[in-house]
Amino acid sequence: MKEYGKKTWLIADCFYPAVSTVAKSHEAICVLNTGLKEAQITLTLYFEDAPKRVFRTVCPGERTHHIRMDKLVDENGEGVPSEKPYAVLVESTCPIVAQYSRLDTSAGNEALCTTMAFPAE
Repeated sequence: MKEYGKKTWLIADCFYPAVSTVAKSHEAICVLNTGLKEAQITLTLYFEDAPKRVFRTVCPGERTHHIRMDKLVDENGEGVPSEKPYAVLVESTCPIVAQYSRLDTSAGNEALCTTMAFPAE
């Protein structure tokens, strides 16, 4: 199948709420890999008041991968911090399509935000 997408994507407004009420608050970066090769994906998180953090994952060829940010662990065994705004640079070894979604239930209702990431190439 033909490869679609870009190798570099940006998401400027990410935030993982620590509080959940109705359902579990969470956020995800969803990637689609229409090519045959496995995509090696690097997520670099940038913070306002802390050093950047790097996470790695893969998306098999001709598959989708919903990267739950609350389940990611970096090479030091640390996860994505909650209650701390950040931005993400998504880099892939082959073209992918990236989308960001956040489910926020911290106020007692469910609020779903989703947006396509910005293709940087």
